[in-house]
Amino acid sequence: MFLSNEAKPVGILDTKMETRTFFKTLLAVVASMLLQTSAQAEDLTNAACLSCHEVGKHKIKVPDGDDGKRSLATVNPKNVAKSVHAKMDCVACHTDIVDAKDKHAKATNVAKPDCATCHAKLWDEAKANPAGRERLGVVVQNIDAYKASFHARPDADHPDRPKATCGDCHATHEFAVPKKGTPERDQWRLTVPKTCGEKCHEEQLEDFEGSVHGALVMGKDDPKGAVCIDCHTTHEIRGASSDPFKLKNVEACGDCHKAELHSYRDTYHGQVNKLGFTYTAKCSDCHGSHGIKGTDDPASKVHVKNRLKTCQQCHNEKKGLPLATEGFITYGPHANSHDFAKYPQMWIATKFMVALLIGVFAFFWLHCGLWYYREWKERGGKLVTKHVDTEALGLKPEKHFQRFSWGWRVAHLVFALVTMTLVLTGTSAMFSGSSWAPVVAAAVGGPKVLGLIHRVAAGLFVSIFLIHFVYVMQRLLRDKTFRWFGPDSLIPNWKDFSDCWGMFKWFFGKGPKPQFERWAYFEKFDYWAVFWGVNIIGWSGLMLALPHVTATYLPGWVFNVATLVHGEEAFLAAVFLFTVHFFNNHFRPDKLPPPDVVMFTGTQSIEEFRKDHPAHYQRMVDTGQLEKYLVDAPTKQMHLGSVILGIVLISAGLGLLVLVAIGFFGG
Repeated sequence: MFLSNEAKPVGILDTKMETRTFFKTLLAVVASMLLQTSAQAEDLTNAACLSCHEVGKHKIKVPDGDDGKRSLATVNPKNVAKSVHAKMDCVACHTDIVDAKDKHAKATNVAKPDCATCHAKLWDEAKANPAGRERLGVVVQNIDAYKASFHARPDADHPDRPKATCGDCHATHEFAVPKKGTPERDQWRLTVPKTCGEKCHEEQLEDFEGSVHGALVMGKDDPKGAVCIDCHTTHEIRGASSDPFKLKNVEACGDCHKAELHSYRDTYHGQVNKLGFTYTAKCSDCHGSHGIKGTDDPASKVHVKNRLKTCQQCHNEKKGLPLATEGFITYGPHANSHDFAKYPQMWIATKFMVALLIGVFAFFWLHCGLWYYREWKERGGKLVTKHVDTEALGLKPEKHFQRFSWGWRVAHLVFALVTMTLVLTGTSAMFSGSSWAPVVAAAVGGPKVLGLIHRVAAGLFVSIFLIHFVYVMQRLLRDKTFRWFGPDSLIPNWKDFSDCWGMFKWFFGKGPKPQFERWAYFEKFDYWAVFWGVNIIGWSGLMLALPHVTATYLPGWVFNVATLVHGEEAFLAAVFLFTVHFFNNHFRPDKLPPPDVVMFTGTQSIEEFRKDHPAHYQRMVDTGQLEKYLVDAPTKQMHLGSVILGIVLISAGLGLLVLVAIGFFGG
């Protein structure tokens, strides 16, 4: 049975044919697109990129964001071949480029080339097996330093951009910083000033060219001259007005000028700087920064004709300091103790102080060591000191001998407290490079407060000393029976020299122990050492505290000598006090366990008095004067309080001795 044309299903066969045709066409289009994309991908080779971007090919300009145009950097294949990026394809960094057309199409959601991101990613991948790729880790550290640097801050004219990017300093296509110590590195250093100056810092470059550093680097092509990165670092660039930069800049100068940095540290300026504060003079304050001239150059800030003006930049009323006077001109900020031709006064003063320190410590430390040995040997041999037969003398055993009046005891206590304050504040400056000194300075509020405390304590010390001296002198001058070289006098006499010689004989078992009078020779030394110290330390400290007055009447080298003498004599006093004085009075075997509290209670048991000063004891017995000085023994509360006070003071003194030792040995 046949159907008519009208009855036949219309278009079924045609539809199948059209469908086949559609898919064939679609496949052809897709294949064509894939082939085209593949061809374009193949076109994104280094050679294809260089066909437009190679040096000398084209001058390509793109919008710069300010309605203007900027030229793209060209690529030199020879330089690229020598760079660290030589084996990389262009598209390894330029991942946003998807074709090789004149005006590149850019892939969406793909960041522009970024050095930091790329290197961070490479280091993350290399951490599992970093052997041979350690440099990537250094690069990442540099990136972190850059992010915290002055260069990474937004530019004032273009807030959306940093002040400087990696590409501003490094030729990214040709990046190749040679290894340190190679001739290539030296040649690379010579290019640094132009890299920094020509792009951004034109004025600084102009000043640098006329400086002693620029004369070496740009005039003589000498890589030993300082360049920008020596002072400002490479990636951790800080604002020149910031404290971290100022502190680090001094160290940067010292990398080349080691002797000058060492001598600078011996001055008050350098001590404050090492404590972490920047308000005192630094290298750049005196010498300038980019335009540094030689000291013999008339244009130099430190030339003899300009020096006073330079000092007056800081030493003026506006800065809260008295105006610098003429003596400042001859001050030696880098004076040392080994150059006699240039600094004869410092050479002589140093030799004297060294001889004094060695002589005092050698004698008294030997004295202490032998004394300890002798007493310990006698105790080990069970030699027992005879007790005083107080009953035979008609004395009550509970009585004590009064050795010191309340005035002497109060003066001693205040002296001890003030002296320890002076030692702490003074050695914090003297040993400013130690680990503990900056902590002390920060704890009290900085070097200015530290200096104020030091001066107040010095004033108290001198005041108490003068009061004591006037009081003693007026009493002695009114006493017509007092013998200036007699047994009750603190003035050294021939018996003291005889006793000293006798002690050394006793140390070696060649004679009996000397019979000391009221004041033993080592006690007299302690007493008169204060007179020496007050004058040496006091006058030198006063000259340093009033520099404008000192420099009005005396030459500037006096400051150098005063600083040396003040510090060394204070060091001598502190170490002597906390070693020799402590031993003589608290740590001899016969005094153990410490402390000896006679200086706090003012009294001694008759037995102890007879043992320490037998000649004085016998004289008092023979003349019948002993009973006049007998008093009741201190109460238990008084004795306990004295022991506690003594332990606290001794502990504080020994703690200070440890700090001084750490500072002296460079801790």
